[in-house]
Amino acid sequence: MANTEKTPAAPILLTGGTGNLGGHVLPLLREAGRTVRVLSRSAHASDDDGVEYVTGDLSQDGDPGTAKALEGVETVVHLAGAPKGDEVTTGNLLRAAVAAGGVTHFLYMSVIGAGEVPFGYFRSKIAAEQAVLDSGLPYTILRAAQFHDFATNMFKTLSKSPVIPLPGIMRAQTVDVRDCAERVAALALGEPAGRAPDLAGPAVHPLNDLLRDYLKATGKRRLVVPAFMPGKAGRAYREGVNLTLEGADLGTRTWEDFLAELVR
Repeated sequence: MANTEKTPAAPILLTGGTGNLGGHVLPLLREAGRTVRVLSRSAHASDDDGVEYVTGDLSQDGDPGTAKALEGVETVVHLAGAPKGDEVTTGNLLRAAVAAGGVTHFLYMSVIGAGEVPFGYFRSKIAAEQAVLDSGLPYTILRAAQFHDFATNMFKTLSKSPVIPLPGIMRAQTVDVRDCAERVAALALGEPAGRAPDLAGPAVHPLNDLLRDYLKATGKRRLVVPAFMPGKAGRAYREGVNLTLEGADLGTRTWEDFLAELVR
C-alpha cells in the first residue's frame, strides 16, 4: 500500500513576530496549520504549539542565529523594522536567505509613500525594497498605510503639551493592524505575488480631524494650532504621496471603530 502521509510543510520564518503586526500575524499562521519560527534579538522560550523562537541579530551580517533560523525554511515573512536602517537589516537577512538555499518566497512589509515622502524612514523602506528586488529571490512586497495605533501613539505624545501645532495640509488613510495582519498572512500562505496592491484604511481623513477625534475620545482638552510644513516634505504631503487613492485594497475596520475600542 502506498504511503499517503503528507510531508509536513516547512516552517515559516517570521521576523518581528513579537511586535505589533507580528503579534497578530503569528496566530493567523498557526490557525492555518503552519509551524512558525520567530527570529528575535532577545531570547524567548519556545512552546509546544508549533512556535519556535530563535535568537539572532539582523543588524549583523553573517549572524549565526539568523543562519540557524533559516534552516529548512521556504517562506520568510519579514516584518521587523526600525525608524532607520531597515535597508541594512533587510539586506543582511536577504543574503542569509540566499545562502541558506531553500527560500522560495520572501515577503517584505513596506509602507505607502516609500521613495516619495522625503523622510529617512521612507527612504530606508524603498532601499530595502530594492534589496529585495536585487536578491533574486521570489518575493512579495506589501506597502501599507500607517496603522491606527501609530496615529494614537503620536497623538498621545503630542497631547503631553497644552498646545499642539499640526500642519493642516496633512491627510492620512490609517489602517487597522488586524486588517494588515490578515492580508500579510494570506500573502505568506500563497505564491510570491511581486508588488502586491497597497493596503490602506477605508477612509482618508485630515490629520487635524484624527487628532480632534482622539482628544474627544480620551477626554483631553488641548489647543490645536495650524503649523506650516515647508520644503519638500510640505509639498509631498500637499500632493498626498503618503496616500494610495486608486488601486489599493482597503481595510474594513474604521478609525472611529478603533477609537471606540480604545476607550471602551
